[in-house]
Amino acid sequence: MALFGSLSTLQHQLADAPRFASTYAYLAELLTPGSPARNRLDKIEVGKSEKVDLGGGVFAMEQVYMTKPSSDVVWESHRAYIDVQVVVVGDEYLEVNDVGALVVSEDHTPGKDVLFYRPSAPTSKLRLGPGGCAVFFPVDGHRPSMVVAEPLLVRKTVVKVPVA
Repeated sequence: MALFGSLSTLQHQLADAPRFASTYAYLAELLTPGSPARNRLDKIEVGKSEKVDLGGGVFAMEQVYMTKPSSDVVWESHRAYIDVQVVVVGDEYLEVNDVGALVVSEDHTPGKDVLFYRPSAPTSKLRLGPGGCAVFFPVDGHRPSMVVAEPLLVRKTVVKVPVA
């Protein structure tokens, strides 16, 4: 089941999961203005992403993009990694649904660890602003990067934490 809230909320909810320790340290630095991690994210050009190795099989994909209309965003999920998505700058909607309620349209596992799904009916919708975090487990189909009111620049990271 997906989790969402602030970094401190996630640390409390996942307190007994030591595999997230490097994620918490990285996110605390990234959310601190002027830190080396934040400066690195602030320098990424729109439409680009950078991979950051956090050790122990954990890595982050720092991304900069413009939010998109929901019609341009597809459902996805992952089997080998848990997604920890954190908006640093900007505002976006994300939707989440149990993968059991979705129909696979493309399966790129295990190579790329992503499954895509056909459009879906009723879902839960999250709004993440600066510092907002969402954790998606393999059972959580999700659609990130959606516009709130009008297209907006988002600086974000997606930390990939191995399931096993």
